[in-house]
Amino acid sequence: MFTRLVGALVRAIMIVVVILTPSLLIPGTGAEGAKMLTLVALAFAMVVMFEYGAKFPGLIEFRDAPPFNRIRIISLFLMLFGLSVISVSDQDGSTLTVVIFALGFLVGHALDFPYSPLRLILDHLPEGVDATTAAQIQAMAGLSVLITLLSLFLFAALVRLEHWPHRGSAFNVWINLPTFDPTAGGDVVKRLNRDGRVNVIFGIFAPFVIPVVSVMSANQLQVPVLGSPQTMVWAVTIWMLLPLSLIMRGQAMLRIARMIRARRARLVAGIEVDGPRTALSSSAA
Repeated sequence: MFTRLVGALVRAIMIVVVILTPSLLIPGTGAEGAKMLTLVALAFAMVVMFEYGAKFPGLIEFRDAPPFNRIRIISLFLMLFGLSVISVSDQDGSTLTVVIFALGFLVGHALDFPYSPLRLILDHLPEGVDATTAAQIQAMAGLSVLITLLSLFLFAALVRLEHWPHRGSAFNVWINLPTFDPTAGGDVVKRLNRDGRVNVIFGIFAPFVIPVVSVMSANQLQVPVLGSPQTMVWAVTIWMLLPLSLIMRGQAMLRIARMIRARRARLVAGIEVDGPRTALSSSAA
């Protein structure tokens, strides 16, 4: 119990640090904005602490199947850190800033082709945007895409090579998928496969839909996204974090479906092997 509480506290502190990363790196954060981000960070930290400190499941999925959530939180931190550094590249000329900006800009330039998600972002920029801001957005988008692809590759490698989520114990669907009801009706394997494919499809199409919806919402609400570096950082981060979470969730559900199917096959094979032996022993008696 004590170990679980300590782990929950450490995770809560990490969440606070991750969410406050843009505020700590980007100068000129207003007092009201800092207070709001602090309240949001504390709210998320309390949710994480209660979820990981409790014995029973709540809302966080794959709580007992590391490193699923660790990959997501590390990816979020890398995005917020890298994008925050890029947002102040015109003010900070340090080596780290130049390297991160150059890496993001190169990836963004490679992804700037017709009908790409990055082209959608650049095409929906308001008129009159200066070249520096456009270059920063391109670098941010490129870096976020790179982190997303690396995270997906890492998780796919863990699933394929390390046979995630095996940890020497049975996988508890109730703990790791608290919002999925295995008894809701229908074959659980078919439902997992269906939900997994739907998540992967939504994750693939999300980078194309989010820019259009975000621009339309910002125009309707008159939110100056490009006027605030923090808003720009969070907008680009969410643009790639949501597809990352959806695709990883889909991969995980497809993996669990394969595990259940394989276990059923082993049980059926065991029944078929034990059946003739039982019949033979009965006839011998």
